[in-house]
Amino acid sequence: MTQKTILNDTHRALGAKMVDFGGWDMPISYGSQIEEHHAVRRAAGMFDVSHMTVIDLHGEKVRAFLSHLLANSVAKLATPGKALYSCMLNEQGGVIDDLIVYYRSETHFRLVVNASTRDRDLAWIGKQAQAFGVEVKERQDLSMIAVQGPTARGIVLGLIDAADRPNIEALGKFFAADVRGANGESLFVARTGYTGEDGFEIVLPSGEAVQFWNALAQAGVVPAGLGARDTLRLEAGMNLYGQDMDETTTPWEAALAWTVALDEGRDFIGRAALEQQKAQGVPRRMVGLVMDEKGVLRHGQRVITAAGDGEILSGTFSPTLGKSIAFARIPAGEAGDVRVDIRGKEVPVRIVKFPFVRDGKAV
Repeated sequence: MTQKTILNDTHRALGAKMVDFGGWDMPISYGSQIEEHHAVRRAAGMFDVSHMTVIDLHGEKVRAFLSHLLANSVAKLATPGKALYSCMLNEQGGVIDDLIVYYRSETHFRLVVNASTRDRDLAWIGKQAQAFGVEVKERQDLSMIAVQGPTARGIVLGLIDAADRPNIEALGKFFAADVRGANGESLFVARTGYTGEDGFEIVLPSGEAVQFWNALAQAGVVPAGLGARDTLRLEAGMNLYGQDMDETTTPWEAALAWTVALDEGRDFIGRAALEQQKAQGVPRRMVGLVMDEKGVLRHGQRVITAAGDGEILSGTFSPTLGKSIAFARIPAGEAGDVRVDIRGKEVPVRIVKFPFVRDGKAV
């Protein structure tokens, strides 16, 4: 059965084109996907991300539990409100999911995990939590709205209660705070996002989500769908679970080495497999590609290199750059001149470092 967020009727009233996304009825666009993309790069756009799964963890040993569960180190979370991006791995070092963890208190951490992996994540986390006596609570009572773009922070500040505004003005990147909205909403405001732009991801009671969405719209924030969210995140060099990595892919192979903390004495799930692969040599690597010729790079296309064949993972036309970009996984070793097989024609592409776009401009 397809699930709906509390904002479903609002999207439909705005004329959104709705699609099934991981079992959720979600807006892919409200008109022009490219215009929504540009709105986020140039001003401010908002996304209903209430399909994401919010999980609260409680217990005396919750920090020890997360130290065991995650490849990144929660020792980095020393200040309440601090957030951390990490992968959650299986014993083979494959990525079960990527997520953000928030430090609320020594007995309370919050996770936000992907919608498409919800059931598997909850089962895995619950199984691992038993040995630590940690309570795992899915927050189905909460919704989530992302507000992103160069003017996003200023607009959101105007919708915060005056007494709490200084807390948001001072909020650093990858920090969160509990505040009141101007109309009394209970907001968990995190300075995080999935677009490469500054802004916030806001968790709030579902009963208050429509009111807050409408207030954002009245303040000039443009509704944006999953289509624009995908082109924005790829330009920003951000992985999509299930397309750029999965349980058969290690962080080394997904350009996520920066999320792995091999701190001494910490035996997290998958560590032994990661160390073994690193010692033996990682067989594949993820790279960014740009195609200067006309055409679009798409998932599954064959990538031809001097070291052997690879494939396109995520590929799209970049509205900001005006040309096609992609992630590809290719064999380790010297790539030489790289080409992509597009309907039988080998088209030259360039390997580039990502992100492709930073602060609205080509990198």
